[in-house]
Amino acid sequence: MPNTTIAVVTALSPSPTTLAEYGFHLLTALGRKPGVRIVALVEDGDFDYPAIDGVEIRKAWKFGSLTNPVRIARAAHAASADVVLMNAHFTSFGSSKVSAALGLLSPAVMRLSGIPVITLMHNIMETVDLSAAGFKSSALGEKIVRAIGTVLTWFVLRSNLVTTTLPRYVEILRSKYGVSNVALTPHGAFDGEPVTELENHDGAAPEIVMTFGKFGTYKKVEQLIEAVRSLKRPGLVLTIAGTDSPNTPGYLADVEARLGGPDVKFLGYIAEEDVAGVFTEATVAVFPYTATTGSSGVLHQAGSFGCPPILPRIGDLEDLVVEEGYTGGFFEPGSVEDLAMAIERLLDDADERARISAINRAASRGLSLEEVADWYLLHASTLAHGDALTIFRSASAVDSAKDAKLHKVL
Repeated sequence: MPNTTIAVVTALSPSPTTLAEYGFHLLTALGRKPGVRIVALVEDGDFDYPAIDGVEIRKAWKFGSLTNPVRIARAAHAASADVVLMNAHFTSFGSSKVSAALGLLSPAVMRLSGIPVITLMHNIMETVDLSAAGFKSSALGEKIVRAIGTVLTWFVLRSNLVTTTLPRYVEILRSKYGVSNVALTPHGAFDGEPVTELENHDGAAPEIVMTFGKFGTYKKVEQLIEAVRSLKRPGLVLTIAGTDSPNTPGYLADVEARLGGPDVKFLGYIAEEDVAGVFTEATVAVFPYTATTGSSGVLHQAGSFGCPPILPRIGDLEDLVVEEGYTGGFFEPGSVEDLAMAIERLLDDADERARISAINRAASRGLSLEEVADWYLLHASTLAHGDALTIFRSASAVDSAKDAKLHKVL
């Protein structure tokens, strides 16, 4: 039986576009699965994409393009896709309202073109703080944007299946839109080797406060810099790892010019192979968010690598902490003083850091992306073949053929 072809539409590291890191780890997990052909339909940009075992990488769409739905559908047909899996966010396809909105028509266009589609939505319009996410407008403008968002969500729901990473999102979509094709898919843990508290600072190593992400909209670093400097701890260093949000180009360069110094290091883009080192070298990781737009991949990474987080008490992030079993230090968003106190409490308490690291490590290992990938294969198999196990039977046949060939050689 021929392999089933699954086309995965996603941003991919080193692109600065939202969900690029998650796309890398999801593709890595899918590429390990036998019985399927994985084709990554990624952003067409000047990026040197990494080779991923078991994955064909094809540049298929452009960030900010108004023709992305057609481009993606054509690329999926050119790849002979049996099923398309879209890894999406409300700003995945553009920084402007128009380009971002048109990109979300892709699932409906895909179905009209005859290809079944599964859409993983990492956020939903009903819970997004539009101003914090970079879509600033008047009260009337916000009402218009939310009305358009409702229409766009309806188009996304034309997918054969829509998945989200938070139970609250499932409930909102089912109740508001009256649909039944929405399901919960856990975020899944990224690959990461176990670390110990000794590796992650035993009290003798330099103290490092780290933050990681795409900055400039609802993730800003000015108050974090102020909080760290207010502690006046000799040798304390703040490292800012990551890039600008696509909505705010030049943000970090401006902050570095105004507030940079030997105690604040701007690391820029972090290659996937270097991510573990950034987390394990840090004493704590701070999440300087004023809002959230979905589940946090950075929180899962911090858990995987044993780096205790300091989190704001806001919306979806609180939901994630409760629902997925994470913990950490907490602060009131917008309060420099409260943030400084939260940082100092953890810096001064190695036992508490060890306790948080152990809890979060266990939470991050609760469900791996390998297992999440199997969940997607079950649904892809149902859509492509009418049977949830066809892909797995094909995989067994592939393994049996390999075993037979090996025995013949021996």
